[in-house]
Amino acid sequence: MAPRKTPKKKSPKTARKSAKKKTPKSSFSAGHFFFSPFYLIASLTQNLPKGLKWPLRTLFSGGLLAIFAGLILSLVYFTIACTYELKEVSTMPARTEILDRDGNILKNSKGQEIGYLHGKNRQIITYDEIPEHFVNALIAQEDKRFRSHGAVDFRSMGRVVFRALTRGKLEGGGTISMQLARNSYVLKKPNENILQGVHRKILETFIAIRIESKFEKNEILEHYMNRIFWGGSIRGVEVASRTYFDKPASELSLPQSALLVGIIRAPNRFSPFRHPKRAAQQRDWVLEKMVENQAISAEEAERAENAPLDISTKRNRITAGSYALDAIRRDLDRILEEENLRDGGLIIETTLDPNIQEIAERSIERRLSQLEQRSAYPHQKRAQWNRQGDPNYVQGAAVVIDNQSGAVLAIVGGRDASESQFNRALQSRRQIGSLFKPFMFLAAFDQDIKPYDFVSDLRLDPGEITGDDPNWNPANSDGKYYPKIRVSQALIESRNTSAIRVASVAGLDSVIEVARLAGFDSKKIPRVPSSYLGSWGASPETVASAYSIFPNGGSRYRPYYIQRIKDRSGKTLWENGPIAYQATSPAPAWEVSALLEEVNRSGTARAVRSSYGFRAPSGGKTGTTNGPNDAWYAGYTSAMTCAVWVGMDGGETIVKRGSGASLALPIWVDIMKGADRLPDIKNGPISPGRAQIVEPAPAAKREDIPQAQPVDDIPQAVPVN
Repeated sequence: MAPRKTPKKKSPKTARKSAKKKTPKSSFSAGHFFFSPFYLIASLTQNLPKGLKWPLRTLFSGGLLAIFAGLILSLVYFTIACTYELKEVSTMPARTEILDRDGNILKNSKGQEIGYLHGKNRQIITYDEIPEHFVNALIAQEDKRFRSHGAVDFRSMGRVVFRALTRGKLEGGGTISMQLARNSYVLKKPNENILQGVHRKILETFIAIRIESKFEKNEILEHYMNRIFWGGSIRGVEVASRTYFDKPASELSLPQSALLVGIIRAPNRFSPFRHPKRAAQQRDWVLEKMVENQAISAEEAERAENAPLDISTKRNRITAGSYALDAIRRDLDRILEEENLRDGGLIIETTLDPNIQEIAERSIERRLSQLEQRSAYPHQKRAQWNRQGDPNYVQGAAVVIDNQSGAVLAIVGGRDASESQFNRALQSRRQIGSLFKPFMFLAAFDQDIKPYDFVSDLRLDPGEITGDDPNWNPANSDGKYYPKIRVSQALIESRNTSAIRVASVAGLDSVIEVARLAGFDSKKIPRVPSSYLGSWGASPETVASAYSIFPNGGSRYRPYYIQRIKDRSGKTLWENGPIAYQATSPAPAWEVSALLEEVNRSGTARAVRSSYGFRAPSGGKTGTTNGPNDAWYAGYTSAMTCAVWVGMDGGETIVKRGSGASLALPIWVDIMKGADRLPDIKNGPISPGRAQIVEPAPAAKREDIPQAQPVDDIPQAVPVN
């Protein structure tokens, strides 16, 4: 018998390898974990008949896949929803409110708020300021189970899915929280397709979940009611209440609350201004919903249905068209950077005086309407304009400035900003004509020419005025010429030939420099003798500012419209104040001012006293260009300076035999007389304590104007501390 072989002993290393090969692999892995539910389904249905086993496996597996997909989708959308800052829900763009100098909302002459700047037309109010019946009406129409469900109303969502499948439209089903999400982040896109609508609804849902976790129910309602769109530029319940009923939201009655809620669905279609019957039907429908929701009784609903709509008149509605608003906007744009304006919500305290603003607006319209009734008036009347093309009726503009600060108290850029947005008070550059003469005399008086000196008033000889055109031969308006008149008479009676001689002695360069220091754009003044007679253009605002140097003894304050800018908490963000420039030395300014006062007493503007009965101390000057194409009057009292322009936008002759004295002066008097009656306007002597212009003894009189001497010390315009 053969001996048995003894097995060869393995080395420890070989034994370890062998043991490792025989160790079974672990059955746990990520894939096994993912598929384990399907294994479980297979195990549970293994012993079922084939006809039942495979349908059940398919059904359960499909359900599991749907759950997994839903979880992944939810994670994705929740992650997206977390990128939306929740502070945007409570921080909403509100309108920038414009206050007059008295701290009240600025209105125009029709009693309308002149509008809002930047941001939305919205005024933020708290939940406690909103009547309970408005809240109940809103819940009854928009989300009747709002207080009992979370971010999603699953009963309503079921109807949404059914409508989407049967009608192909994704509509309804949104809770107030979902609508707040949509409105806060502008999620809904115009003309969205069904897939875009589904995406938006899902995103709304997850943002709404975050909103519900962050805010209480009443806070959600507060933010939602401040965001609701009510047509046009109206945002929020407070502005809607003031627009439609001319009252704050806290005073809304039950029928008024139901009406506002009813028109939310289609504000333009159900507007009570244009479609009162439709609005009433929507109100009654909301009242029925409130009865169904047990918010009111049937008797209360019936009484509310029988109540009149009580819609406010047109004069109480907010209007965005205003020349004053345009001026404020322009001033504001120079103050703040664009990013600070984007969200609005500021409080702008302006310099505008509501009483003077109303007087100016009413006077321009009344006086120009009277002009249109003249038999010789050759143009379209405002009443005849059919809103086709640009209006071609006579226009007017006025600017009123506070002498002691430069604050603009009133600005009118035309007869109606909704009919023509061109702001003539700021944007127009119309020939100023004889309005420029006081500045010519200012330059002359600064070179030691005196009002009692004599000057020739005869026609100009060819080549007499340096640089003139041989064909340039200006005439006096009355056709009369005198061998010799006082310098003072040349200005008081606005005589052309003698005034040109006075200016030529000062020299064109000196005259243009005085104009620059007074605030005119010297680059726009041609260096030709015709510029002496104002053949170049300026705006009414520029003219008013320039004329303020006469009652101010040679200093001029920069015009401004905004005093202070605050945020909603009342914190001052920016503050303004007077900035003065010394345009000329006091003595010549007072000398010219004395002559301009005489213009109003006995000169070309004597109608100020004789015809219109304005007795307060005042000075000023008429201006009329050939045609007449432009009619001006600029003048001042001790308190205010005002410039008025009348003309046609196309530069046509206004009316035969028209003039600054007959067309612009009456408007100026209306404004000044109205302001003089206001308690905070103090008109007194224009220059109390100034040296009087005294004529020397006869032996010392000069018969002719001396030759102009070089002047090197004309003061530059520098801020006065």
